[in-house]
Amino acid sequence: MLKLATKWLYMVERRDVFQAIADPTRRMIIQRLSGGALNIGQIVDDFGITRQGIAKHLKVLHECGMVTLTQRGREQMCEARLDQLDEVADWVNESRKRWNQRFEKLDKFLADTKDSKNEITG
Repeated sequence: MLKLATKWLYMVERRDVFQAIADPTRRMIIQRLSGGALNIGQIVDDFGITRQGIAKHLKVLHECGMVTLTQRGREQMCEARLDQLDEVADWVNESRKRWNQRFEKLDKFLADTKDSKNEITG
């Protein structure tokens, strides 16, 4: 039963901005769309992969909230939602703060250890 539940959880995996930017092709698509909306054909022309390959990347980007897809006549237009990258920036800033605090504690510990060692030998 547990194995089945684990398999089900894997299948309904949550998509987020980190998954969107994990792939270099998706990052390049986001960068390309940051200049303005494009149709899928225009995106395909920029990359050396098939339309189906681009469509799979766009599906992930759409599910992650990084790209909106709208139908305009016969064309499907893609537009980047760059505000979603704020989540990444927030995570990086919080991680940086935590690591800086840890390094400051380590620096203090090393300085205290050095001072203690100098007092013993000095």
